Amino acid sequence: MSQHNMKKMVSSPNNSTSSLLDTAAIGRIMGIKGSFNKGEYKITVPQNDLSVMVDGFKIIPAMGLGTWIAFTPTPGGAMIMGDIILTETDLKPVQQEIIRQGLTITAIHNHFVRNHPNVMYMHLGGTGSTEAMAQKAKAVLDKVKETRGGDPSKGTASNETVQNTIDTVSLNTILGYRGEMSKGVYKYTIGRPDIKLQEHGVAVSTFLGFNTWAAWQGTSDKAAVAGDFTMLEDEVEPVVKALVENGIEVVAVHNHMVHEQPRVFFLHYWGVGNAEQLAKGLRAALDQTGKSKNTRSMNSH
Repeated sequence: MSQHNMKKMVSSPNNSTSSLLDTAAIGRIMGIKGSFNKGEYKITVPQNDLSVMVDGFKIIPAMGLGTWIAFTPTPGGAMIMGDIILTETDLKPVQQEIIRQGLTITAIHNHFVRNHPNVMYMHLGGTGSTEAMAQKAKAVLDKVKETRGGDPSKGTASNETVQNTIDTVSLNTILGYRGEMSKGVYKYTIGRPDIKLQEHGVAVSTFLGFNTWAAWQGTSDKAAVAGDFTMLEDEVEPVVKALVENGIEVVAVHNHMVHEQPRVFFLHYWGVGNAEQLAKGLRAALDQTGKSKNTRSMNSH
């Protein structure tokens, strides 16, 4: 069965009803093949048209340069959450389109510093019928194509493989997880099973962006790591402290949602240096989150 024809039965957050996510309708309306995971569906658009450099390292989609919109079922249809990557030129027209579509902008922020050209990340959300949410999501992505003068996924500027000779076995040992390699980027995606997060009463999963991640490239002596920590409010201060004391730059602290329960914060970081030392710094920060270590898990996007 193809992904577009899949329909899964999943329970709603209150377990009193159940909903089907009509992935066939999403695929038909959006015209983009997505990925299906445990009743949820995600569209990803690699920003291959952008040539972004940070401190001499090429930022490719696997390093955090991918727009995405995810659908999760609700009793009335679907809730969407997304993260749209924008240039400085895109920002105004695309946020106007999001408002025109009746969606909510829940965050606008950076992931990097010293990035050339500058790119920003805009999170959006909305709830309604599955067909309406797909149409609204398509309108936003179409506005990006319009402002860029083409489909970002069809570009060639960042559609390449970067250097990676890092000892990933050593990283795995230090961090306590295993990552996945894609075009030279070794990426960890770490869920928070200790937190039952909801937005507007709808469960938010790792697949919908509720995760801590770390993406690596370079060599063992000169590696670059970029990523995101998801934190409860009392974890923010100790995580920031652990990263900064270990020479990793905290480049953004912000929200991704506005009606989430419990409150969660997201922190973006960037580090350049010896890979093992950077990994030890990340491990020190991870030790400040999810204090119950037996709940560790590794999930993929």
